[in-house]
Amino acid sequence: MLHELNQDDLLNTINPRKLLHSKWTAVHPVNKEKHFLVTEVEFDEDGSVCHCLLEAVISSRSEPIDWTVLTDANVWHQGWT
Repeated sequence: MLHELNQDDLLNTINPRKLLHSKWTAVHPVNKEKHFLVTEVEFDEDGSVCHCLLEAVISSRSEPIDWTVLTDANVWHQGWT
């Protein structure tokens, strides 16, 4: 039986409180940077993520990101694959 894709199949479920030290794989790597680690997460007074830093394992290059982009399974896979 074929499984019909819906919008929920294209989303990674993320608990913001568990972001720190989580591992991610880029679906479309750039400059051989495929595996990433969340190295910093800061929360505001409301408990919302206000800062998230993603570091490439191969190059140690870091960049701030909007953590919600990690929910897009077309761009990111949870874990290192």
